[in-house]
Amino acid sequence: MKVGLGQVPPMLLNREATMRAVVGRIEEAASKGVGLVGFGEALIPGYPVWTSRTDGARFDAADQKELHARYIDQAVDIAGGGLEPVCDAARDGNLSVVVGVIERAADRGGHSLYCSCVYIDPNGKIGSVHRKLMPTYEERLSWGIGDGAGLIVHDLPPFRVGALNCWENWMPLARASLYAAGEDLHVAIWPGSVHNTKDITRFIARESRSYVVSVSSLIRESDVPADVPHRDRIVPTPGETICNGGSCVAGPDGEWVLEPVADEEGLFVVELDHGRVLEERQNFDPSGHYARPDVLRLQVDRRRHTPATWIDDDTSDWRGNGDEDHRT
Repeated sequence: MKVGLGQVPPMLLNREATMRAVVGRIEEAASKGVGLVGFGEALIPGYPVWTSRTDGARFDAADQKELHARYIDQAVDIAGGGLEPVCDAARDGNLSVVVGVIERAADRGGHSLYCSCVYIDPNGKIGSVHRKLMPTYEERLSWGIGDGAGLIVHDLPPFRVGALNCWENWMPLARASLYAAGEDLHVAIWPGSVHNTKDITRFIARESRSYVVSVSSLIRESDVPADVPHRDRIVPTPGETICNGGSCVAGPDGEWVLEPVADEEGLFVVELDHGRVLEERQNFDPSGHYARPDVLRLQVDRRRHTPATWIDDDTSDWRGNGDEDHRT
């Protein structure tokens, strides 16, 4: 199967422009016979680079409120159809997509943000939305804490595909949950930078005896629109690069299929041979013949956690009145 890595920048805090760029790369991937194309973490509408560049931990700061309000406004309402252009492109191209988005979560009130990894199947249907379990360090100033929903794998013959956000890939039990579900093609999505991908990609591949596709974004000074609040503080140096990419692929023996690509925008295509997974599982299979479930087992809660459970009488009107005369 051919796999594409869409190493593209966001148009920071501009959802529609960034989504158009993603759709363009999906169309390019389809024209090249790709079966799965991945994109970086938080790509739509971008990673919150301002928190570390504008002293973002100042409590009740007006500039941070202004930036965060823009972030909410440009985030993706997945439940409300906010990813329809991407889903349509996946369907039209008959390929699967893994993409990182900032989700404006309707089931959490609609005003908090989650860093979500979305899997879309070749029919254009959203197969899973996984909210990052633990935002890293300053990310907690922007994103809520996720849950286990979406820690699943998807059949994409001959592979079974799973994905994690950024430093979730360092979480042994998060990885183990996907291994146990039968994953043999792992997609790790990152905001960008070779230092994130150069070591862990090969390590996960060797540990899991799976292909690992690490997909990163680029973020450069030119990717921050002029109308972004406090732009001069976020990117004070003309031509500056904040995230330099680092997309790469390792085979199930831990060796490079595609070495990390830095400072280059584009769609990188590789061909994966499922037979290599079968060969490498001969001497080690982390959830198969090398597992000891009688000694070590993992419990995974894959429910979506919400703050309320609604129990309604479907004969009631908006007042809670069951009288037929008041129903609309």
